[in-house]
Amino acid sequence: MHRRVFIPTDIPPLQDVPDNARMFTLSGATMGTQWQVQLPAIAGASVAALETGILQRLERVIAQMSTWDENSELCRFNRAAPGSWHSLSAEFFTVLDYGVFLARQTGGAYNPAAGELVDLWGFGPAGARSRIPDAGLLHSASASAQWRDLQLDRVQRKILQTGGVRLDLSSIAKGFAVDLLAEFLLEHGVQHFLVEIGGEFRGHGVKPDRTPWWVAIETVPDLMQTNAGANTGAAGDLVALCGLAIATSGDYRQFFERDGRRYSHTLDTRTGYPVANSLASVTVLHRQCMAADALATALTVLGPEHGLAYAQQHQIAAQFICRSEQGLQEHLSAAMAALLD
Repeated sequence: MHRRVFIPTDIPPLQDVPDNARMFTLSGATMGTQWQVQLPAIAGASVAALETGILQRLERVIAQMSTWDENSELCRFNRAAPGSWHSLSAEFFTVLDYGVFLARQTGGAYNPAAGELVDLWGFGPAGARSRIPDAGLLHSASASAQWRDLQLDRVQRKILQTGGVRLDLSSIAKGFAVDLLAEFLLEHGVQHFLVEIGGEFRGHGVKPDRTPWWVAIETVPDLMQTNAGANTGAAGDLVALCGLAIATSGDYRQFFERDGRRYSHTLDTRTGYPVANSLASVTVLHRQCMAADALATALTVLGPEHGLAYAQQHQIAAQFICRSEQGLQEHLSAAMAALLD
């Protein structure tokens, strides 16, 4: 298959481009997945000190927003008594505020208050399940997953626990962590790097050989099995991450099957059920990985027609891969198509 490349049209001027500098790769485990940072040697910068700062920031995100750490700020809020106000860390509030904004814009297709539903379907810390939850429990969980009930005090960075609200920021916190590491590196004078957490990336500058940070767009596992005549994206399409981030939401990542049907981990809280549209994956490019992460989820829930319309309206660079009887078919938003070289 022909490999395509997507290149941003407004690449910023490069400062202090390294001249065949030695490359360093830092990596480890976090948030149930792996993280990696690639960067060239920087004069006056200690790689060991940068790694320490990276680890501190990853631990901070977990301590604030993890659904798996019962002592995190998020879990403490989820257990809190009705009518209680809670001060949030600056990073936590930033993520939640954007989540509420996106929920409002998408009519609830994105929902940061889906914690109870996530557990009911077996995709949270309560553990995996292989059967469909009881309809009554789903109705109750859907009723509690009302993003409109989230009351934020933006002056004091507080949130009200109205009773039974259970936040889940799994579809945005990882992207935010990528941004947090990127901003940390920039603040310490590192202008050239590629940050990844669990398949979500953000890149700045170039590699020591002055080529871009090329990242392959995640492909649906059965992409190569599509009919030759189908309108599909080419396997191995590349994106030049020059000041860009990339995130993908796919129905092949976490799911279980029951009676011949696949139940994806991406939930539509408007129905209480996993998404049941034709989308196999959605990939979003954005300046912020937090936004790319959350938007990929929101567009998946909206579906191929409404998701593409939303992407067009808001000039979002997005790739939609749909399942059909003819195989996998691709649709690009105008902003995404404009990046094709």
